[in-house]
Amino acid sequence: MKSQTERNKQWQEKNREKARYLRNRSAARSFVRKQATLEDIEELKQLIIDRENVLK
Repeated sequence: MKSQTERNKQWQEKNREKARYLRNRSAARSFVRKQATLEDIEELKQLIIDRENVLK
């Protein structure tokens, strides 16, 4: 029987782009919650607005 770790690794290999997306999203959220300064947050707000406009 395969361990959960082995199954996770197989999924990540088959879904590289999705795994990268999830890793990056997690890192961004963690940064905002734990390390971002007020200046960082202001800059991120503008980046988010810019990205929203691109996606619309």
